[in-house]
Amino acid sequence: MSTRASRAPATVALWLLAASALLALAGAAIGSAGWEPLWPAGGEAARAIVWEIRLPRTAGAWLAGALLGLAGAVAQGLFRNPLADPYLLGSATGAALGVALLLVLLGVSPLAAASWWSRLGLSGAGFAGAVLAVLLTLVLAKGVQHTLRLLLAGVVVGMVFGALAALVMYWVPDVMRAMQSFLLGTTGLIGWDGVALLAAVLAASVAVAVALSRGLDALALGENTAASLGVPLAPVRTLLIGVMALATGAAVAQVGLIAFVGLVAPHLARAATRATARWLLPLSALTGGVLLLAADVLARGLVAPQELPVGGLTAVLGGGYLLWLMHRRPL
Repeated sequence: MSTRASRAPATVALWLLAASALLALAGAAIGSAGWEPLWPAGGEAARAIVWEIRLPRTAGAWLAGALLGLAGAVAQGLFRNPLADPYLLGSATGAALGVALLLVLLGVSPLAAASWWSRLGLSGAGFAGAVLAVLLTLVLAKGVQHTLRLLLAGVVVGMVFGALAALVMYWVPDVMRAMQSFLLGTTGLIGWDGVALLAAVLAASVAVAVALSRGLDALALGENTAASLGVPLAPVRTLLIGVMALATGAAVAQVGLIAFVGLVAPHLARAATRATARWLLPLSALTGGVLLLAADVLARGLVAPQELPVGGLTAVLGGGYLLWLMHRRPL
């Protein structure tokens, strides 16, 4: 490999880190009235707003986006499909059902969940629902041996869990309003406890995914070729699905349903540099972090003091990018 080729992914990573730092400064500077000083002169109360609200929200948005970008890269490599996204195994609708059931049981609104135990409960319900959906998908697919069965089982589980969540909201109409922020995606509920959780999950997920990167490269050549190269297909698939489920479940539990970040981030990483999975996985995570943090900054700043739903904004921007990509060249 040439020196130039070996430096290219590292250069892209440095640019993404620089963009993340600039966006983090922007995120810390956006308040309820729009752009404000990073260190406001309003005393301890004003500075507490920066430390307790803006900074964890900014860090959480980046971490959640990084998890979705990583999960998207794993999904596209595992299923050998550039249109695969982190929600293929039903984790999104599973998380929605978990949150809806918790709201019915406790009558808690996400917008009123200010205490740490309320946030932990909502996040835990979302994560539990996502994991349950993935486990049910694996049971229906009879393991991880057949990629097509996994895809079909994920579609079925997603439809069933989505229908159940809709029925819960239909039977208890108050839940529908409380669920709006979750369904449209929001970073406004992330505190430092959520940031710590997302950071721990991201570190573990990246470590495991990069350790399995050679297996993911081999799978890109086809299952028969990967088996002939000595790749233990079942363990590699199981661990990769575990990474995808854990990363997606943690992100969805904290920020709700964010569209297109996990789908678009790997495309942008591949467009920026030609790299094997060992580089593509962390680059997709960095790209996902930049995308969601940029969308969060725009959502807070475009129509301040009002705020746009960040999931809706990523859907519009991500959908526009994919339409442009399809027009430019076939996927």
